Amino acid sequence: MNKMPLLLKREYWEHRGGFLWTPVWISGVILILTVLGMITAEVFRSHVQVQMGFSLDSLRNSIGAKDFAEAGNGLDMTQLMFGAITCVGLFFVLFFYLLGALYDDRRDRSVLFWKSLPVTDGSTVASKALAAMLLAPLIAFVVSTLAYLVFLVLVSLWTAMHGLNVLPAIVASHPFGMAWRLLLTIPVDALWALPAVGWLLFWSAYARSKPFLWAVLVPVIALFANWWVGVLGGPRIGGDLHLASILGRLLFSVMPGSWLSTPGAVFGVHHASLGLDDEHVVGSLDPANVYAVLATANLWIGVVAGLLLLAGAIWCRRRRIETSV
Repeated sequence: MNKMPLLLKREYWEHRGGFLWTPVWISGVILILTVLGMITAEVFRSHVQVQMGFSLDSLRNSIGAKDFAEAGNGLDMTQLMFGAITCVGLFFVLFFYLLGALYDDRRDRSVLFWKSLPVTDGSTVASKALAAMLLAPLIAFVVSTLAYLVFLVLVSLWTAMHGLNVLPAIVASHPFGMAWRLLLTIPVDALWALPAVGWLLFWSAYARSKPFLWAVLVPVIALFANWWVGVLGGPRIGGDLHLASILGRLLFSVMPGSWLSTPGAVFGVHHASLGLDDEHVVGSLDPANVYAVLATANLWIGVVAGLLLLAGAIWCRRRRIETSV
């Protein structure tokens, strides 16, 4: 384990394009669209004389404390949007990173070099799992948070041009408190993602070719076979087991925050009755609500399954060095 920091640095060096530059480009596009939106609003206001739903100049004279509080809730949702959009890109990065993490070494035969180093197969697999579960999400969190702070600066400058001070709205939104809440979700995301991490790494270590097809088609075929056997009147997995949800965990739980919509998570249980208002969505990320997921059997069953799959990936890593075209 004393080699783990160096192994994690290796993963970052080899996959910096996905781990770092993907969230940077996503956040950059959001900021560029924000600036273009401001420029468009100014052009319409100055030359076309079209009312854009509200006027900043008139808003300056009528805004009150309640309006600032509502604007703060809107800024909280904007901060969540920065993180959520970045997470979508992170999902695709992690999915294909895990599928190629052990397969690519065998395909280009560099596995022979890595096996010649004083690093165990268990450490190698663990470093790739930790890179996907902690390193990449932490980088994405830092990038999206910095991008949101730049967004606040842009909005502050734009509104200041019209004589409107948005500092009370920013204070009401508690950006650093929201950042702390989002940071605290990363350990829960890591545990929730463990089945998918183990599943994808297992096929990356096992498959002689096309690990993507193995990882995706096996759950799809299992789901179809279960449905077909049920149609024929045979025994099938159903009821409370929810085979589709179980198989979905193997493919999609690397998506940060995917546990929010599951039974047992506070947001997943109550969102239908309370609605998707800003205050409720933000409140669902309270640490007490987030860490309540740790008390659910769903999460820990997945953790056990993920550890077993990682053990299988280590076993395959020790015995497979060949691939086929």
